[in-house]
Amino acid sequence: MTQDNLIRLRRSIAISYVFMFFALFTVIGGIFAYWFARRVTQVEDVEVWLQAQALWVMRNITIYLILVCFAALWFIPLIFFYWDSALWVTGCTVAGVVFSLIAFLFLLNAWLKGISRFFKNKAVF
Repeated sequence: MTQDNLIRLRRSIAISYVFMFFALFTVIGGIFAYWFARRVTQVEDVEVWLQAQALWVMRNITIYLILVCFAALWFIPLIFFYWDSALWVTGCTVAGVVFSLIAFLFLLNAWLKGISRFFKNKAVF
C-alpha cells in the first residue's frame, strides 16, 4: 500500500468519524458515515487497524439506526391529538424519550471510543 493510498484511507475514516458525530443530531449523517467507512472496506490490502476502524463505524451506525427506528415507534401515538389525554400515550412518549436517550448515549460512547483509538492508530475492537 502506497503512502498516498494510506493517507486517502485515513482521511476517509476521519470524515466518517465526523459524520458519525453529526449522526448524533440527524440520521442523514449516519448514512454518510456508513458510506465513507464502506469505501475503506472495499479496498484490498488495507492495514488491519484501518479495516477495523471502518468496520467499527459501520457496525455502530447500523446498531444506532436500529435503535433510532425502535425509539421512533414509541412516538407514533402522538400523531392522534384526541388520544393525548390518555395515560398510555404519555407512557409511550416517555418510553420513546428513554429509548432515544439510550440510542444517543450508545453512539456517543462508540464515537468517543473509536476516535480515541483512531488517533492512536490502533484497532478499535
